[in-house]
This record gives sequence, structure tokens and C-alpha cells, in this order.
Amino acid sequence: MAEDLETAARAAASALNAGRGTAADCTTLGWHRAVSGDHAGAAALFERALQMNPREVEAMVGLAGLHRAAGRLRDAALRCDAAIAAAPGYAEAWLERAYVMAAGGVMDEARRCYTEVITCAPGHGAAHAGLAAIAAREGEAEAGRHHARAALASDPGNTGATAALATIELEAGDATLARDLVEPAIARLANPSPERMELLHVLGDACNRLRDAAEAYTAYARAKADFAAVHAATFAGRPPHREFIAGVAEGLAAMDVSRWPPAHPKPASPPHLFVLGYPRSGNTLLENVLASLPGTAAIEEMPTLRETELAFLAEPEGLARFAGLDEAALAPYRTAYWQRAGQALGRDPGGLALIDMDPLKAIRLPLIARLFPAARVLLVRRDPRDVVWSCFRTSFALSNAAMDFTTLEGAARHYDAMMRLTEAALAQLPLAVHEVPYHRMVQQFDATTQDICAFADLPWSEDLRRFDRTARARGVSTASARQVRRGLFDGTRQWEPYAAYLEPVMPILAPWIEKLGYA
Repeated sequence: MAEDLETAARAAASALNAGRGTAADCTTLGWHRAVSGDHAGAAALFERALQMNPREVEAMVGLAGLHRAAGRLRDAALRCDAAIAAAPGYAEAWLERAYVMAAGGVMDEARRCYTEVITCAPGHGAAHAGLAAIAAREGEAEAGRHHARAALASDPGNTGATAALATIELEAGDATLARDLVEPAIARLANPSPERMELLHVLGDACNRLRDAAEAYTAYARAKADFAAVHAATFAGRPPHREFIAGVAEGLAAMDVSRWPPAHPKPASPPHLFVLGYPRSGNTLLENVLASLPGTAAIEEMPTLRETELAFLAEPEGLARFAGLDEAALAPYRTAYWQRAGQALGRDPGGLALIDMDPLKAIRLPLIARLFPAARVLLVRRDPRDVVWSCFRTSFALSNAAMDFTTLEGAARHYDAMMRLTEAALAQLPLAVHEVPYHRMVQQFDATTQDICAFADLPWSEDLRRFDRTARARGVSTASARQVRRGLFDGTRQWEPYAAYLEPVMPILAPWIEKLGYA
């Protein structure tokens, strides 16, 4: 197939150089450039193709793939939609749209798009592999095995199907089979790629389950190195995300909040809750626990404060300007928040207790304190060693923070920056905050959730114990999907087999281990 593309690209280049090239020639050469890693050159050729023929669907799909690789998911989705409108039966447009939806965590829509691919092309291996991956994520073992085997029948080297099948067997308790499935597939991939990265994460999980800490660490480290290599061009020249967090902390220190109103003594009615803390601390668990109550609506890691962030977090003096805004100036930003919340929920949040869960929204605490003084903040805390180890071993979607998690030192320094900002915000800002220790939530569930409900002015109910059903019904798009779906799980002290690998970052973590009571 690579040789065919090479031959076609040479013919297309020849035609274009001779002045007789077509939109199809531009598209062919664009795909060749994309496969070669020249994304800028590929984009220029796809755009040229669309100038020559606005209905060149392969060029639209090519641009969508480039946007997806760069994290511009909205642009990618728009290109897919245009391609589907032009050619509703074009399977590859539906496939790319499925990839975009999966990258954004919209799994129900990704599933629908993969199904459309199979409707257009019943034996499509990549679509079956995509459905297998979703089934594996959702714990649908039989459906996952069916689609994985269909994908492998069409394409025996399909790494996505192999990873999905291995994940299903791992969840079924056969870590040895999972390891044996992925090791040969990894050996066939010589260079960093998303496919090898996924397989390495599964291998790490299998070795971890087999209590082979050395092999697990090696697999995770290789996966993270692949992640860094695959996305190096996208993040070239950007400072680490922890530097952005430190910049927000500097801005917070310069804010004059003396004229801000205090946090309301009682929660809003209905309550408005922010579930914050840090990735891998138990935020998704708490979100689904609270979402199990009638009259609640939960938002999962959505940019609900986007307009305010762009206006006041993107420049050094932004928070100082924000601190001086009066109520009239704040009103448009509150309106924008509620509009985004409604879009995320797909309905008007009015009359519902809104749960806005996002571990990294702790960066936005200065905005939350001023915009929503009646809101309540639930701050989830977990042993810093478990948090940092889990961030290192977990496969995250592309984000600025995810690049910091590609090494244990990067993850530890990111955690340190976030904790410094969080502590400064708690000391300086008028906030109503309730800390939720993860270990207490999983070990003393009823007592902990009763305290949370009393703080948030929510009625406690035994429904809270059935959060796993809530997670299955709602769908979970975070990296915690499998853990939350299987019910209450005590994930404390998972760092211990990897203590030797954490030793170099202990000077960074030790103050937080002490402060949070995990010494």
C-alpha cells in the first residue's frame, strides 16, 4: 500500500509540475505528505485541492485528520460534516468523524459513526476495531470480542483491534493472554506511533496485574516516550503547562480581592458545585456519585469558563483586570458560562443541581470565586505518590497537561505547581470549600458522602451507592471510565510497587505528602 501511494504521489507531482494537475492530484500528493510527516505541506495541498474542486471529499477528510492530530477537534468535525454532506456514502468521512468524536470523548456519537462506516462498507476493519475499542472501554466483552475478531479477520495486523481484545481479556482476569496478544504486535512497530503507544499501555497494565513492576514500568515509560515523540511538533516551542499554572499563581498573588463579596453562607438553590482537585484523584468517582441523585446534572471536563479564561488568564495582567470588574462587567461572563453548561448538557440546567467536574479547573479558582460566590467547591485529595504514578501510567488524550505527564519528573513538577496554586487560592480567595480525601471516600463511603451532601445542601440517599449504574448509563469519557464503571474500588497505595522509580521525585512530593497527611 505504501508503494502504491509512493507511485501515485510521483505521478501526481509530475502532473502538477507540468501544469496539468487536478484536485485529485493535489489530494494524492497531500496524503503522501501527511504520511511522511509533513503536515504543513499536506494541509497546503489539501487546501489547494479544495480551491480547484470544493467538493473534493478526500481532501476534506485529509484536513480533518490533520486538525484532529493537532487537537483542533471542532475544525476537524466541521471538515468531516462537509465531506459527509457532499458524499453521504463515503465510508472514510464517517470513519474520520468517528475518530474525532472518540478523541473528544463523545463515545455515543463515535459509536454511531463507526456503525455508519460498516453500513457503507460491511467488512471495514478500522470501523470494527473502533467499535471493539469502545466496547472494551464500556465493559461490553462479547460485543468487543465480536468486533475485534471481525477487524482482525479483515486486517490481521490491526493494532486497535489487538489492543481492544487484549483489554477485554485483561478485564476478564487473563493478564497473561493480554500480554501475549500485544507483545508480538509491539515488536512489529519499529517507530513511535499512537498505535504502539496504545499497545504499550495495555502491556504495562498486563504486567502490573502480573505483579511484574519492572516490565510494567518499562512499558509505561516507552508509551509516554512515544506520546512525547508523536506530539513533539504540535508542542514545539510551547512552555510546559506547569509554567502556565505558575503564571496564574503569580497573577493571583497580585490580585486585590478586598472588595469582593464573601462566599455566600448558604449554597445556591439549586446547588452549583465544582468538583476539582487533580487528575487521577477520584474526581470522576465523586462526579458520578453525586450524579446518582435525582435533580442533578453533571458536566465532565468541559471548558465552561472558556470566555473568561481567554479574557483574563491568557496574559500576565489579566487577573488584575478581572479583580476590578463590577457586577455589570461580570454579567456577560456568567451568561457565557451558563450557555456553555447548557450546551454541554444538551438542555437548560435551570432547576437542576449542577455538578461541574474538571480536576484542572483548580487553575480557574480565581474566576470561580468572583463569578459564583454561592457555588460550593469539592476539592478531592489523594496521596501525591498515587496521583503522580497514576498520571504517568495512564493514557490521556492530547492536552497541554498530558505532555507534562510523559515523565515522572514532569508529572511531579506539574502536581507541585497545581498544589501551590490551589493552596494560594484557598488562602486568598472567598471560597466555600470542602476537602474530600479519596481514601476516606472509598473506605468510609456513607459517612463521607453524607458530609458532602450536608455541605452541598443535597439530600443524601442510598442511590449514591449505585454510582456504577449511573456511570454506565451516562457514559464516562475520562481515563477513569473502567474503574468507575466497576463500582467502589480502593485504589490506595498503588504506588508502592514502584517506589524505586518514584524515589528521584520524592523531594518534590515530600512536602505535599506531609501536608496532606500521607507521610
